[in-house]
Amino acid sequence: MSENLRPESMARINTPELAREFIDAQVKELRAQIGDKKVLLALSGGVDSSVVAALLIKAIGQQLVCVHVNHGLLRKGEPEQVIRVFREELGANLIYVDAVDRFLDALAGVSEPESKRKIIGKIFIDVFAEEAKKLEGIEFLGQGTIYPDILESKGVKAHHNVGGLPEDLNFELVEPVKLLYKDEVRVVGKELGLPDSMVFRQPFPGPGLGVRCVGAITRDRLEALREADAIVREEIGKLPVVPWQYFCAIPDFISTGIKYVDGKGERYMGWAVVVRAVNTVDAVTATVPEIPFSVLCTIRDRIIANVPGVNRVLWDISEKPVSTIEWE
Repeated sequence: MSENLRPESMARINTPELAREFIDAQVKELRAQIGDKKVLLALSGGVDSSVVAALLIKAIGQQLVCVHVNHGLLRKGEPEQVIRVFREELGANLIYVDAVDRFLDALAGVSEPESKRKIIGKIFIDVFAEEAKKLEGIEFLGQGTIYPDILESKGVKAHHNVGGLPEDLNFELVEPVKLLYKDEVRVVGKELGLPDSMVFRQPFPGPGLGVRCVGAITRDRLEALREADAIVREEIGKLPVVPWQYFCAIPDFISTGIKYVDGKGERYMGWAVVVRAVNTVDAVTATVPEIPFSVLCTIRDRIIANVPGVNRVLWDISEKPVSTIEWE
């Protein structure tokens, strides 16, 4: 059996008590592995990297250096949440990098989805490597690898786009949750005191809103997407039973609308927001849940009234297959 495989005897972490046992054991192991050295971690604000950060803070405190790169493609309030939770509440040694212009300038005019992904991934690696080279005494790289990553990649998967770091950054890996499934990671995160909005964060693609601002990204359409997405997540999040994932996209086309100025109707061209919600077990197939029409109408009214440039709200009822969950 590979040393990376989870032992059959390992109990499923599904209670606070088991989570505390796991945390205590990991704190001892991390301190033994790291000693008095420093660890560098790319902190995206996602579930896996956030739980790893919280674990490392508990184990080694200021020896952990977190780097949060804002590429401008995060959801509304996410960079602020990372700073508030980790720097202000947990006292983390956090470096915040505002790289919004660098990313969006490089993405200007690029419409092909895979090209967008490659640009975002490369710049992330470049920015992270630049920050790493400014630091002294770093010998370890923390990563949010979880067990499905190992199963799917036949080995330890480089998470959060740091797999392509330059060879001269020769760090030893620290992967404290690599034998856990996602649901177990959430239980551990909850026990570590992370907020529910972070622990139960919906799946979010690595390129972020870059694959939901369909086609060539423009700053005004990206900002409209960010505002509309916040409304969608707020309203659907109020349902008694929420779907597995829910978000919106803004395709790169415009259509005719009407706006009233001084009581007179005028035609104008605006974007369409596409609302998407799905249920799935493994993301290989996905069904579309019924959303009450009154909720859809509330979403429509709030987006039209509050998001400049949008004049249509559409509901995507396509299942997977043949449609994918994301639009790009």
